[in-house]
Amino acid sequence: MEISITLVKKLRDRTGVSIIECKKALTETKGDLEKAIQILRQQGLALAERKANRIATDGAIEAYVHPGGRVGAMIEVNCETDFVARTDEFRKLIHDLALQVAAMAPKFVSSIEVPPNSNIEPQEVCLLLQPFIKDNSKTVQDIINEVIAKVGENIKVRRFARFELGYY
Repeated sequence: MEISITLVKKLRDRTGVSIIECKKALTETKGDLEKAIQILRQQGLALAERKANRIATDGAIEAYVHPGGRVGAMIEVNCETDFVARTDEFRKLIHDLALQVAAMAPKFVSSIEVPPNSNIEPQEVCLLLQPFIKDNSKTVQDIINEVIAKVGENIKVRRFARFELGYY
């Protein structure tokens, strides 16, 4: 089956993955866009798992203050190089993560930090397990994995803080 460049471009626009990988996924799925997206997501997860052990010591800090000044958040996200830290994809990611922290008030980065024998639901209090506020069909970790697939480097949320006026 011949895959049109228009379909490849459409998949690339939706996923941000390279043209070659988009064409491979579309060929494998015989032109089914949704199945190709699933394949690319799985490949992105595999890529993220392979890069998970790489050291991420560069990165950036993002601050967000909600209009009205009653809620704010600050987050540190690490990557491997300052080159990636300056990319639009990385900057957008850390801004979206700061919005997530301000909106959803997580207490921990991951489920590893949840105290044992607590009655806490990890999906509610762990940033990486929460549904992403801009797309509830994905978790925050899924969004990070997509950016890892795009930039080719390990990305880790190191820490965050949330501030709310009058809240202790």
